[in-house]
Amino acid sequence: MKIAKEGWPFVLIFALATALLGWLALRFLGVGGYAVLGLGVGLTLWCLWFFRDPERTPPPVRGGVISPADGVVCAIGPAELPPELGLSEGNRTRVCVFMNVFNVHVNRVPASGKIIKLAYTKGKFFNASLDKASIHNERMAVAMRSDAGDVIGFVQIAGLVARRIVCKLRDHQEVKQGERFGLIRFGSRVDVYLPPDAEVKVTLGQKTTAGETVLATIPARSEAQAPGVKDQGVPVGR
Repeated sequence: MKIAKEGWPFVLIFALATALLGWLALRFLGVGGYAVLGLGVGLTLWCLWFFRDPERTPPPVRGGVISPADGVVCAIGPAELPPELGLSEGNRTRVCVFMNVFNVHVNRVPASGKIIKLAYTKGKFFNASLDKASIHNERMAVAMRSDAGDVIGFVQIAGLVARRIVCKLRDHQEVKQGERFGLIRFGSRVDVYLPPDAEVKVTLGQKTTAGETVLATIPARSEAQAPGVKDQGVPVGR
């Protein structure tokens, strides 16, 4: 089982704490210390499982936008891109995926293309399943231009338990659909902003698998029809 490298510090802490407390418990509690040792071993194994990072293969769907996170679809509807991205794109179709503490926490790029804007915003830590979390919670917003020329936004949102967003993307970085780009420790939410003509393929309450579940498809369009965005993040079309 592959483990996300961001999880190894936590695994090490659990393992060292288990060794120390287990030794002390066995020394001073005798047979009763095995219960403490067993609990520590169990928590260490849970931490390993928590930061698991399985391989994923995106399906070959033309115009497909895949889920960046494991979880459950908690909201679908019109919404504007986060204001911190500075893109006047109007209403788009937003699909929100809620991650609980039992999901894989590694996030993946929803489409192939180029990163055009990154914006981190400090905020609160409301329950990520609530709609207000998209506006008020701490988040990392990303805008990309797909290989087809469409602007796609995706936002990592911290939640009630998750207080640490990890995003490894850089401005102007070329990315491939399904590649790992970060994680949100201890569950949270990822919102995906699609062109308004995207055809949503998921329903409320549906489980998603990062890197595999197709959230929506974007219709093919000619070069003249494709919405363009300059690398600096200034829109020149839809």
